[in-house]
Amino acid sequence: MLLRPRLADFILKMKRAAQVVYPKDLGPILIYADIGPGMTVLEAGTGSGALTLALSRAVGSTGSVVSVEIRDDHAAHARKAIERWYGDIPANLELRIGDAAEIVGEIAPDRIVLDMPEPWHTVESAAEHQPSGGVLCAYLPTIPQVQTTVEKARELRTFAEIEVKEFLFRDWNIDGRSVRPDHNMVGHTGFLVFMRKTDPRV
Repeated sequence: MLLRPRLADFILKMKRAAQVVYPKDLGPILIYADIGPGMTVLEAGTGSGALTLALSRAVGSTGSVVSVEIRDDHAAHARKAIERWYGDIPANLELRIGDAAEIVGEIAPDRIVLDMPEPWHTVESAAEHQPSGGVLCAYLPTIPQVQTTVEKARELRTFAEIEVKEFLFRDWNIDGRSVRPDHNMVGHTGFLVFMRKTDPRV
């Protein structure tokens, strides 16, 4: 049976330059960062393009995603992956090379999603330029990165509802009398830090 792959299938099998954000984390990012149609989203970095694909679908034709990558090679690889999925770069997606911290003020995004080693620099820019009520999400592989990001957000005193989450994923086998979880599961891939931008006067 020949079927068109779902986005989750494509992401798990796509060629990658940088590590991808897996489907088990993509869902929580979209829900807990509250990303939906019509929103302006800043993503950094583009990496292999997996998160970019999910974001561009979530904001729909009335929204926009500006995805920023600091490395030329990763940006080129992501462009090819996105074109392979869509056929072309969709109208609601803009791919840039540069520093995300310098772009926050330019576009004042409703949502910011960061997949980068040192997101606290962009968090600092978001404290100044992201609209009040906006959500920022950082995807991080290690606890020291999480700790530094959270401490920076608290120091800036313009973010509320700072949450750190980790999601685990396990398939189940249902076959006659054999009803059990699979022997293997997807454990740690990354930590997700969510925070809400507030009015600094509050």
